[in-house]
Amino acid sequence: MEEDRFDIDTRDMYTILEKFPNQIATAMKLGENIKITEVIDKIVITGMGGSALAGDILQTYLKDEKIPIFVNKDYFLPDFINSRTLVFVISYSGNTEETITAYRNALRKGCKIVVITSGGKLEMLARKQGIDFVLVQKGLPPRLALGYLFFPIVVILQNSKLIADRTHEILRLIEILKKPIFKDKGKDLAKKLDGKIPLIYTSERLKIIGYKWKINFNENTKIHSFCNVFPELDHNEINGFVNLKANYYVIIFKDEHDYMKLRKQIEITKNLIKKKNVSVTEIALTGSSLLTKIFSSIYIGDWCSYFLALKYKVDPTPVKIIEELKKQL
Repeated sequence: MEEDRFDIDTRDMYTILEKFPNQIATAMKLGENIKITEVIDKIVITGMGGSALAGDILQTYLKDEKIPIFVNKDYFLPDFINSRTLVFVISYSGNTEETITAYRNALRKGCKIVVITSGGKLEMLARKQGIDFVLVQKGLPPRLALGYLFFPIVVILQNSKLIADRTHEILRLIEILKKPIFKDKGKDLAKKLDGKIPLIYTSERLKIIGYKWKINFNENTKIHSFCNVFPELDHNEINGFVNLKANYYVIIFKDEHDYMKLRKQIEITKNLIKKKNVSVTEIALTGSSLLTKIFSSIYIGDWCSYFLALKYKVDPTPVKIIEELKKQL
């Protein structure tokens, strides 16, 4: 399953994935001049699709910080926001209708706002209205600009003393992601997934990993994929293996820091699924920090969905049906 095997232009995505560690390094510099001095008691990240992923990951990564973090994927922000709320408005294109509406909503409520975008109407509004903004590189699929959209938030929160300094964790992550093992693991798993429907299972605590893998298969490979979380899935979804109607392949993420009883439950579930002749791959989360565990797992999924797209002779870059939907809206 070689990268240049088919007559489709996938070199751009390959290059973007290869350079993802460099994207993180660049992104660290983008928010370094922004510092929030106002009193802030909560953080909201608002965005849609790939632009909202940064908020989902931030919520997981900073779960132990005292300041509450909320993610908004809608036209309007929650009623509880006010002048003590820091709102990160994220739209990679800068033209996302829902996000621009949420931006105006935040302005009316007197929130402190930081915009993250590659341009478009959102950049124009931020410049005109004197709002802090981070301008990221243009020309990427939003789902592949995750480093640009996520890491400036962390840097800004550090600058503003709203969270503990995480610079050493980020620098360590950059070095780890340069290793070829993530691409190799992704390619190996893609071979096993040929003709299968992926089911991705994680703990509730790490559900963003399963969700990111799911949407990778949707957007890059153009196939259905589904994710769920322990222990909830063992109270409903596990029954679906009794009367199988599709060719599933289960991917389970395990973390040594999961609750002891949950680890036992995951092991039992895996064995029950195997008895139904459904293949299972376990991926153990590794790394000294939660940040490394999250992004190294996501990186394997990026590569896996890419190589599986090549296997199916599908160009992983465009999302034509989504663009058609937007046109009709």
